Amino acid sequence: MDAQELKQYLADAPPSVVRLEIEKHFDALSEKQKRYAHFISRASFHGSRIVARQISPESEPIFDFILALHKSSGGDWKALQAKAGISDEELGYFLQYAAQFLGNVGNYKSFGDAKFIPRGPESAFAALAATSPEAQKFYDTTSGAIFSTDRPALLHLGYPGQGHMTTYYPGSPDITKVEIDAISAWMEKKGLLPENTRVAKKKDGFEIWIASANTTVPAEGGDIGKETTFKIEDGDLAGKTITLVYGDHSKELAGATASIKKAAENADNENQRKMNNAYAKSFEEGSLLAFKDSQRFWIRDIGPMVECNVGFIETYRDPAGIRAEWEGFAAVVNLERTRAFSSLVDAAPTLIPHLPWGNDFEKDKFLSPDFTSLEVLTFAGSGIPVGINIPNYDDIRQTEGFKNVSLGNVLSAKSPNEKIPFIAEKDLEVYKRYRDGAFEVQVGLHELTGHGCGKLLQEISPGKFNFDKENPPVSPLTSKPITTWYKPGQTWGSVFGSWAGSYEECRAELVAMYLSCEFPVLKIFGFGDGSVDIDGEAGDVLYASYLSMARAGLTSLEMWDPKSRKWGQAHSQARFSILKCFLEAGDDFCKLDYKGDNLADLKISLDRSKILTAGRKAVGDYLQKLHIFKSTADVENGTKFYAHMTDVDPEYWGKKVRDEVLRNKQPRKVFVQANTYLDEATGKVTLKHYDATPEGMIQSWAERDV
Repeated sequence: MDAQELKQYLADAPPSVVRLEIEKHFDALSEKQKRYAHFISRASFHGSRIVARQISPESEPIFDFILALHKSSGGDWKALQAKAGISDEELGYFLQYAAQFLGNVGNYKSFGDAKFIPRGPESAFAALAATSPEAQKFYDTTSGAIFSTDRPALLHLGYPGQGHMTTYYPGSPDITKVEIDAISAWMEKKGLLPENTRVAKKKDGFEIWIASANTTVPAEGGDIGKETTFKIEDGDLAGKTITLVYGDHSKELAGATASIKKAAENADNENQRKMNNAYAKSFEEGSLLAFKDSQRFWIRDIGPMVECNVGFIETYRDPAGIRAEWEGFAAVVNLERTRAFSSLVDAAPTLIPHLPWGNDFEKDKFLSPDFTSLEVLTFAGSGIPVGINIPNYDDIRQTEGFKNVSLGNVLSAKSPNEKIPFIAEKDLEVYKRYRDGAFEVQVGLHELTGHGCGKLLQEISPGKFNFDKENPPVSPLTSKPITTWYKPGQTWGSVFGSWAGSYEECRAELVAMYLSCEFPVLKIFGFGDGSVDIDGEAGDVLYASYLSMARAGLTSLEMWDPKSRKWGQAHSQARFSILKCFLEAGDDFCKLDYKGDNLADLKISLDRSKILTAGRKAVGDYLQKLHIFKSTADVENGTKFYAHMTDVDPEYWGKKVRDEVLRNKQPRKVFVQANTYLDEATGKVTLKHYDATPEGMIQSWAERDV
């Protein structure tokens, strides 16, 4: 790989290390609530090694290598530098890499799924390793993978058959997409949920590894009974054997289970207690049916002071889009900001009818969820989002409901000396002043009405439908009755597969862009009086929102790989398509201004006066197509259309625009999180913060002891 190409894979220098502020909100909790938060935090962090293990084979030994160096030096990096005989610059590059690694809990970016390589020489890492036998052991275990770039496809996560990196199919470089899909279909037919599984290809068949503290099938049977060996008689796997193997990540899940049981003892109410006991059963036995029960109790736990969710939740990083990464969070409710989100929930039933489809394609009744603004104490996972809408199980979402959370201290965290490329000078003042407010509105609408709206037309069981089969709904796209729907046992994820994650994020973003044009929504968040005023403060927020989305679409090209022509991040793929939607809206609504062929000084030009006309119409047209295709399980037309909208022309977008984006690339924030400590004698919990530096990041993980 040439030096120019390698540049995009180099670790950030310096990384944007930001402290997650929580002290004021944590201090306001009762002692019991602090203990509850502490045990949820510990349970979440116990899964950190699972996250590393789910990213690459070398991630866990790199994690141990960094912590072994901290242990051997006592955190005195200058003394370690002298012992290793490396320069100030070389130590700096190691610390910067370590901070970015720990912020992503792996050596692939959580936002972009691309590998990052240290900027310093390999000899400096080797010299550091030589200072400690333990560090040397872990460094040797990485087998050179920290620096390796000899196989470009391995620099991105994806299917092993395409040469990409994945550990969801461990030790199986020759497993094919056809085989993965066939195993998924078999699991769906059997009723075995995939989120906490990995698949290994063996000589005579396949092993499905189930994450559980226990290493044998539960005495009363697992989610599909006591049988663990299955001979396949037909289809692509005919003649092969599928074996269920319990105990994947057993040590980590034993730790998580122990902490979760302690959390249950400190619960504020019965729903919390039952939720944590269901978590414990799930982690101990590998039962995703128990995990689904935990989500049911979680939905019913309305307005808790300490909010949480723990488990195998998001499926973005599995190339097949069905196996989930471990994540867990403990957070404190911000009562003041929650009031605005509660008002948005109240308004939702009047907002959803504005969306561009009829009642046939919408839930019979909007299930008003709990929507809280949270200040995060702990978020254990490869990255921290700004908002969450879960559970991801459609059968629960459609009939029992869901919850939304906005992560306030993540949303408001700012990097020092942050640059803002691609925004025109004339727009900078409005953009800087209102981007946070615009983002909060966007997150609220995205999570609540975006992920929360829409009906999946289904044959629930043989012969039983949730729509009138004899007089089916008429599609607004064709003006004809629909001809496709979800069959028994099918889910949105199983039908749309690896497309589902990005497609759904795009649909939710479009719902938010469409409904943010409703000025009463902007009033809920404190902007304007609810009347249409594109030139007033509410109009400023709306303008900042559309500018932000256009800019996000532009910067997302960093996440597109020109070699594989593959998107590395679901949200980025979605936002790029929305930028294209803006540019194709006509009437000079949105365009890119630049000088010369190399696109120097590239800026977004967006006509504020046309947001409510050309802009909103383009958004509505795009949204309507995505929604109807999803609602009717029309995977053929839906994926074909979305592939077109997210296609990157290799010359203009993939070369010219992307090169300018990379020239202006800003480091992504990594968060230093606090630790909690329980005094067993008094039952009191104390909080410890760390400096927003690479050294502070390493110390926080060293003292976390997971």
